[in-house]
Amino acid sequence: MQPKPGLKSNLRYLLFPKNNQWRRRTALILAFILFDYLSTLILCHAPVQEANPYARALMETFGTPTGLTLFVLIVSLPIYAVLTLDSHMIKLPLRIAVHAETLVDIAFAWHIAGLHFSGGASWFWHAPDLLRQSVGAAIYLAMALLFCTRLKGWR
Repeated sequence: MQPKPGLKSNLRYLLFPKNNQWRRRTALILAFILFDYLSTLILCHAPVQEANPYARALMETFGTPTGLTLFVLIVSLPIYAVLTLDSHMIKLPLRIAVHAETLVDIAFAWHIAGLHFSGGASWFWHAPDLLRQSVGAAIYLAMALLFCTRLKGWR
C-alpha cells in the first residue's frame, strides 16, 4: 500500500505556522520554554526542588527527566497548536494585524515567556518572582520587536 502523495504536504501545512511572523513567534516562545526545561533538567536534582506542583507530581511519578518532559509537552502543545492554527485560519488586514500581533506579544510576554524565564532563572538567580518575570517579559518583547513585527520600514 503506497502513501497518498498529498499526505506529506498536508502534514507540513498543519504542523508548521503559515506566515513568517507566526513562525518566528512560535520559535521565540519555544526558546523560552526550552530555556526553562533545560535549566530545570540540569539543575533539579530531586523532584521536591521543583516549585510547580504539577511538574513535581509528574517528576515524582515518572522520574525527573521523563516527568519533566511530559509536563513540558503537555503544557506546550496547546500553545503550539493555537499558534499554528491561528496562522492558517486568521487573515487580518495589515493595519489590524499589527495591532493584534502587538496584543498577542504583550500577552505572550507576560504569561508564557515571563513565567518560563522566571521558572528557568529561579535555579540560579535568587530575585523576587515579579522581577524575574518582568525581565523575561522585557526580553521577549525586545526580541519580538526585533524579529517578529511587521512594521513598515523595518523590513
